[in-house]
Amino acid sequence: MTTSRRRFLKAALGTTVVAGGLQVPGVAAADEPQHSVPLDHIGIQLYTVRNIMTTDPQGTLSALGGMGYATVGVSGLYGHTPEKFRDMLDIGGVRAVLTHTSWDAMNANVERELQIARILGVRYVVVPSLPGSLRTVAGYTHAAAKFQEWGIECRSAGMKFLFHNHDVDFLKVDGRVLYDILVEQTDPRFVNFELDLYWIVKPGYDPVAYFERYPRRFPVFHVKDMAANGSFEDLGYGTIDFPRIFARYAQSGISEYVVEHDTPRDPLLTARRGQEYLAKVRF
Repeated sequence: MTTSRRRFLKAALGTTVVAGGLQVPGVAAADEPQHSVPLDHIGIQLYTVRNIMTTDPQGTLSALGGMGYATVGVSGLYGHTPEKFRDMLDIGGVRAVLTHTSWDAMNANVERELQIARILGVRYVVVPSLPGSLRTVAGYTHAAAKFQEWGIECRSAGMKFLFHNHDVDFLKVDGRVLYDILVEQTDPRFVNFELDLYWIVKPGYDPVAYFERYPRRFPVFHVKDMAANGSFEDLGYGTIDFPRIFARYAQSGISEYVVEHDTPRDPLLTARRGQEYLAKVRF
């Protein structure tokens, strides 16, 4: 039953559809989650499967496509040209929605990085981290200015620029959270953020609070789970309350849900669990 049909029946009958097909009068519509992750916006960062991408990139991409992944986040080309890598993506039945470049590469030759991104067919160009030497208020202010420049160039090329966080970006220096400098000193028309949910929760910050303070700045999530001991965990097997976060989809501006695990024991099992979780979660 479609969401619109279900809502119509609730409005007309004052009932809620529950397990087994029964209808129970008087149960509030809000008790039943109404939303799900669009299947064509479920992706995986290829860093998760980097070990097997090294030995069998085509087989890995095809396996991910076979699991139901629609998109991937590119994490390097594994020795292939951008054109060859794009061919492998097409054969595997997945599309690259984003690519991780680097601070150094963008500073060295931004046009080259945008050309690679253009060949891959991505929507988002992502800088995934900043050098430790910039971990000051002045350094992050400088980074924000560079992001603004690159964001304008990305927009001119038909793409969008994002920054991906780690826990160190939430350090407080001279009374300021460094990450906040990047958000506050950039224009949302040109610069936005790939929010790694593990790496914002790990240092004790609440993603929802960031959506409230900076609405619609987070078009991509790295959906990464946390074990009870604080280490990485397969998606849906950890402690992060993803439905609570996903429910703020309108406020966050989320479009792409990208699975990631930094140290998986079995990369393809981790990948399968991630896709299955995102396909079934309701919020």
